[in-house]
Amino acid sequence: MTTELETTATDETGAADAVSAYESERQTVEQLRGARDRILAELRKVIVGQDEVIEQLLYCLFAGGHCLITGAPGLAKTLLIHSIAQAFDLKFQRIQFTPDLMPADITGTEILEETHEGHRELRFVQGPIFANVILADEINRTPPKTQAALLEAMQEHQVTAAGVRHKLEEPFFVLATQNPIEMEGTYPLPEAQLDRFMFNIHIDYLPEDDEVSVVMQTTSRTNDPIQPLFTGEDVTRFHDVVKRVPIAEDVARYAVRLAAATRPGRPESGDYINDWVSWGAGLRAGQYLVLGAKARALLDGRAHVSLDDIRAVLLPTLRHRVLLNYRAEAQGVTVETLIERLLESVTPPTTE
Repeated sequence: MTTELETTATDETGAADAVSAYESERQTVEQLRGARDRILAELRKVIVGQDEVIEQLLYCLFAGGHCLITGAPGLAKTLLIHSIAQAFDLKFQRIQFTPDLMPADITGTEILEETHEGHRELRFVQGPIFANVILADEINRTPPKTQAALLEAMQEHQVTAAGVRHKLEEPFFVLATQNPIEMEGTYPLPEAQLDRFMFNIHIDYLPEDDEVSVVMQTTSRTNDPIQPLFTGEDVTRFHDVVKRVPIAEDVARYAVRLAAATRPGRPESGDYINDWVSWGAGLRAGQYLVLGAKARALLDGRAHVSLDDIRAVLLPTLRHRVLLNYRAEAQGVTVETLIERLLESVTPPTTE
């Protein structure tokens, strides 16, 4: 039978653990709130401009999502991702996607080798996907069969080979770059592949002054090295804290309505959706809208999610989840145009 003294001791231990957990979470929140300026300061050593692109990428990473970066060659997409991995002090692997790349070149393969006892046995040799940050460089230059090698890893953070599951090290991110699909030698990504990316971020050419700065900087001196700011454990704790950010039901419902309004043939969809859209956003869109908004709120130093947070992450979340039809293309309608209409047509809640 438990004595009164033992019960009191147990209660005190539980209270002490709760206080310790609260203090740890509070410190993590403070660390996260100051993260954006510190990371931007480090990345500006090698990246000029593109602050909006960097911020969207940080929302994705702190929420624990994968990211697709789309842009023409030569816009520092690869350099940005490598610099992010350095700032977070994470194990980095680059996979160059080419038409002849095979799934085993990504996940790994089994080889037959001889043991010291003279027996032969199969041994799994890990592929480059066994890292914290995977740069899937020019992902749309390989056929869908090879792209599919990433599906299990992105969703379940594991690789299955010969019926054996191999867990990937946490945290695990796939940061993929792709060239515009109109370019020669590219393949459109399958919808199931696209849906696993939290954001699709577009990177564009720099303004003239920033482009001059890049030319001056890259032709005159060696850049200062990126200093590690966090560890993998820090990033994992950030993921937990972001999920704990409170959100009002009305704000979450607004995110869900925005995603649902992109689906043609539904009562809540406007005529322009039925006219222009072949396929709308799925369930993951609402989840990623909320997670991205939570990460943005914390990085802005706020402990709650606002409607502006939802709106700020709407375009990168829906850009690759809404498939326009031939009628929209003929009329020159873009996803950006459609999302502007979406924000006008979906009524936000009156209170947050």
